[in-house]
Amino acid sequence: MFGPLSNTIQGVVNLTWPMIIISIIIIVSTRLTYLLKNHEKLVLYKELLMLSFIIYILCLFQVVTYQDEVSWATNNFIPLKEIFRYDIGSRLFFKNVLGNMVMFLPFGFFISYYLKSDDFKAPLFLTIIASISIEEVQMLIGRVFDVDDILLNILGGLIGYFLYHILSNIGHNLPKVFKSEIFLNIISILILIGLFMIIL
Repeated sequence: MFGPLSNTIQGVVNLTWPMIIISIIIIVSTRLTYLLKNHEKLVLYKELLMLSFIIYILCLFQVVTYQDEVSWATNNFIPLKEIFRYDIGSRLFFKNVLGNMVMFLPFGFFISYYLKSDDFKAPLFLTIIASISIEEVQMLIGRVFDVDDILLNILGGLIGYFLYHILSNIGHNLPKVFKSEIFLNIISILILIGLFMIIL
Protein backbone atom coordinates (compact mmCIF):
# COMPACT_ATOMS: atom_id res chain seq x y z
CA MET A 1 0.00 0.00 0.00
CA PHE A 2 2.72 2.47 0.96
CA GLY A 3 5.08 1.33 -1.80
CA PRO A 4 4.45 4.42 -4.00
CA LEU A 5 4.99 6.76 -1.02
CA SER A 6 8.16 4.89 -0.09
CA ASN A 7 9.36 5.19 -3.70
CA THR A 8 8.65 8.93 -3.63
CA ILE A 9 10.65 9.33 -0.40
CA GLN A 10 13.50 7.27 -1.90
CA GLY A 11 13.41 9.54 -4.97
CA VAL A 12 13.74 12.61 -2.72
CA VAL A 13 16.70 11.00 -0.93
CA ASN A 14 18.38 10.16 -4.24
CA LEU A 15 17.91 13.77 -5.37
CA THR A 16 19.07 15.47 -2.19
CA TRP A 17 21.78 13.26 -0.59
CA PRO A 18 24.79 15.22 -1.97
CA MET A 19 23.32 18.49 -0.67
CA ILE A 20 22.51 16.85 2.67
CA ILE A 21 26.07 15.59 3.21
CA ILE A 22 27.70 18.90 2.27
CA SER A 23 25.20 20.90 4.35
CA ILE A 24 25.65 18.71 7.43
CA ILE A 25 29.44 19.05 7.28
CA ILE A 26 29.30 22.84 6.87
CA ILE A 27 26.55 23.43 9.45
CA VAL A 28 27.96 21.09 12.11
CA SER A 29 31.53 22.38 11.77
CA THR A 30 30.36 26.01 11.89
CA ARG A 31 28.08 25.39 14.87
CA LEU A 32 30.71 23.45 16.85
CA THR A 33 33.25 26.20 16.17
CA TYR A 34 30.76 28.79 17.40
CA LEU A 35 30.01 26.84 20.59
CA LEU A 36 33.72 26.25 21.34
CA LYS A 37 34.72 29.85 20.58
CA ASN A 38 31.99 31.27 22.79
CA HIS A 39 32.34 28.61 25.54
CA GLU A 40 28.70 27.60 25.20
CA LYS A 41 27.27 24.27 26.27
CA LEU A 42 26.38 21.69 23.64
CA VAL A 43 22.84 20.36 24.14
CA LEU A 44 22.79 17.51 21.65
CA TYR A 45 19.03 17.02 21.20
CA LYS A 46 18.49 20.75 20.62
CA GLU A 47 21.35 20.89 18.13
CA LEU A 48 20.00 17.83 16.28
CA LEU A 49 16.53 19.39 16.11
CA MET A 50 17.94 22.62 14.68
CA LEU A 51 20.12 20.71 12.20
CA SER A 52 17.11 18.60 11.15
CA PHE A 53 15.03 21.73 10.56
CA ILE A 54 17.74 23.36 8.42
CA ILE A 55 18.29 20.18 6.39
CA TYR A 56 14.53 19.80 5.95
CA ILE A 57 14.23 23.36 4.58
CA LEU A 58 17.15 22.78 2.19
CA CYS A 59 15.61 19.50 0.97
CA LEU A 60 12.24 21.19 0.57
CA PHE A 61 13.86 23.91 -1.54
CA GLN A 62 15.63 21.39 -3.75
CA VAL A 63 12.52 19.25 -4.24
CA VAL A 64 10.16 22.10 -5.11
CA THR A 65 12.58 23.77 -7.54
CA TYR A 66 13.88 20.62 -9.24
CA GLN A 67 13.26 20.62 -13.00
CA ASP A 68 12.95 16.94 -13.87
CA GLU A 69 11.16 17.02 -17.19
CA VAL A 70 8.89 19.12 -19.36
CA SER A 71 5.55 19.01 -17.61
CA TRP A 72 2.27 18.40 -19.42
CA ALA A 73 0.36 19.88 -16.49
CA THR A 74 -1.05 23.40 -16.48
CA ASN A 75 -1.67 25.90 -13.69
CA ASN A 76 -4.64 25.04 -11.50
CA PHE A 77 -6.52 27.81 -9.69
CA ILE A 78 -9.67 25.74 -8.97
CA PRO A 79 -9.66 24.23 -5.46
CA LEU A 80 -9.97 20.41 -5.24
CA LYS A 81 -9.80 19.96 -9.03
CA GLU A 82 -6.48 18.09 -9.02
CA ILE A 83 -7.01 16.26 -5.72
CA PHE A 84 -10.03 14.34 -7.03
CA ARG A 85 -8.36 13.57 -10.36
CA TYR A 86 -6.33 10.71 -8.85
CA ASP A 87 -7.67 7.30 -7.87
CA ILE A 88 -7.20 6.66 -4.14
CA GLY A 89 -4.29 4.28 -3.67
CA SER A 90 -2.77 4.96 -7.09
CA ARG A 91 0.88 5.93 -7.53
CA LEU A 92 -0.11 9.50 -8.48
CA PHE A 93 -2.41 9.74 -5.45
CA PHE A 94 0.47 8.83 -3.12
CA LYS A 95 2.90 11.13 -4.92
CA ASN A 96 0.72 14.20 -5.45
CA VAL A 97 -1.87 14.07 -2.68
CA LEU A 98 -0.23 12.29 0.26
CA GLY A 99 3.21 13.50 -0.86
CA ASN A 100 2.19 17.16 -0.60
CA MET A 101 0.74 16.60 2.88
CA VAL A 102 3.72 14.59 4.16
CA MET A 103 6.13 17.15 2.70
CA PHE A 104 4.74 19.89 4.97
CA LEU A 105 4.17 17.80 8.11
CA PRO A 106 7.74 18.50 9.36
CA PHE A 107 7.23 22.21 8.66
CA GLY A 108 4.22 22.36 10.96
CA PHE A 109 6.04 20.33 13.60
CA PHE A 110 9.25 22.39 13.60
CA ILE A 111 7.45 25.76 13.44
CA SER A 112 5.28 24.75 16.40
CA TYR A 113 8.34 23.55 18.35
CA TYR A 114 10.24 26.80 17.85
CA LEU A 115 7.25 29.12 18.39
CA LYS A 116 6.07 27.21 21.49
CA SER A 117 2.61 28.53 20.67
CA ASP A 118 -0.55 26.90 22.02
CA ASP A 119 -2.52 28.62 19.29
CA PHE A 120 -2.48 27.15 15.77
CA LYS A 121 -2.87 30.55 14.07
CA ALA A 122 0.84 31.46 13.83
CA PRO A 123 1.94 28.03 12.50
CA LEU A 124 -1.01 28.11 10.08
CA PHE A 125 -0.08 31.61 8.88
CA LEU A 126 3.58 30.64 8.34
CA THR A 127 2.56 27.44 6.52
CA ILE A 128 0.30 29.45 4.19
CA ILE A 129 3.10 31.94 3.45
CA ALA A 130 5.63 29.17 2.77
CA SER A 131 3.26 27.19 0.54
CA ILE A 132 2.06 30.17 -1.51
CA SER A 133 5.69 31.29 -1.94
CA ILE A 134 6.63 27.85 -3.26
CA GLU A 135 3.75 27.76 -5.75
CA GLU A 136 4.47 31.29 -6.98
CA VAL A 137 8.17 30.53 -7.48
CA GLN A 138 7.34 27.26 -9.25
CA MET A 139 5.20 29.20 -11.70
CA LEU A 140 8.03 31.69 -12.28
CA ILE A 141 10.62 28.98 -13.01
CA GLY A 142 8.48 27.08 -15.50
CA ARG A 143 6.73 24.61 -13.23
CA VAL A 144 3.03 24.91 -12.44
CA PHE A 145 0.98 26.69 -9.79
CA ASP A 146 -1.55 24.38 -8.14
CA VAL A 147 -3.94 25.70 -5.51
CA ASP A 148 -4.57 22.11 -4.39
CA ASP A 149 -0.88 21.80 -3.46
CA ILE A 150 -1.37 24.80 -1.15
CA LEU A 151 -4.42 23.17 0.47
CA LEU A 152 -2.55 19.88 0.96
CA ASN A 153 0.53 21.66 2.30
CA ILE A 154 -1.64 23.53 4.80
CA LEU A 155 -3.28 20.28 5.88
CA GLY A 156 0.16 18.69 6.31
CA GLY A 157 1.37 21.69 8.31
CA LEU A 158 -1.66 21.47 10.60
CA ILE A 159 -1.10 17.74 11.11
CA GLY A 160 2.51 18.60 12.08
CA TYR A 161 1.21 21.22 14.53
CA PHE A 162 -1.17 18.72 16.16
CA LEU A 163 1.52 16.03 16.23
CA TYR A 164 3.85 18.43 18.06
CA HIS A 165 1.16 19.23 20.64
CA ILE A 166 0.27 15.58 21.18
CA LEU A 167 3.94 14.71 21.77
CA SER A 168 4.39 17.82 23.91
CA ASN A 169 1.42 16.89 26.13
CA ILE A 170 2.70 13.34 26.47
CA GLY A 171 6.14 14.75 27.37
CA HIS A 172 4.72 17.01 30.09
CA ASN A 173 3.12 14.03 31.81
CA LEU A 174 6.22 11.83 31.77
CA PRO A 175 8.37 11.27 34.89
CA LYS A 176 11.33 13.63 35.33
CA VAL A 177 13.87 11.04 34.23
CA PHE A 178 12.31 10.99 30.74
CA LYS A 179 12.65 14.78 30.50
CA SER A 180 16.32 14.83 31.42
CA GLU A 181 18.88 16.08 28.92
CA ILE A 182 20.72 12.73 28.90
CA PHE A 183 17.53 10.79 28.09
CA LEU A 184 16.52 13.28 25.36
CA ASN A 185 20.02 13.08 23.86
CA ILE A 186 19.86 9.27 23.75
CA ILE A 187 16.37 9.32 22.20
CA SER A 188 17.44 11.86 19.56
CA ILE A 189 20.45 9.71 18.62
CA LEU A 190 18.26 6.59 18.35
CA ILE A 191 15.71 8.44 16.19
CA LEU A 192 18.52 9.71 13.96
CA ILE A 193 19.94 6.19 13.57
CA GLY A 194 16.43 4.88 12.83
CA LEU A 195 15.90 7.53 10.14
CA PHE A 196 19.21 6.70 8.49
CA MET A 197 18.34 3.00 8.48
CA ILE A 198 14.94 3.70 6.91
CA ILE A 199 16.44 6.01 4.26
CA LEU A 200 19.33 3.70 3.40
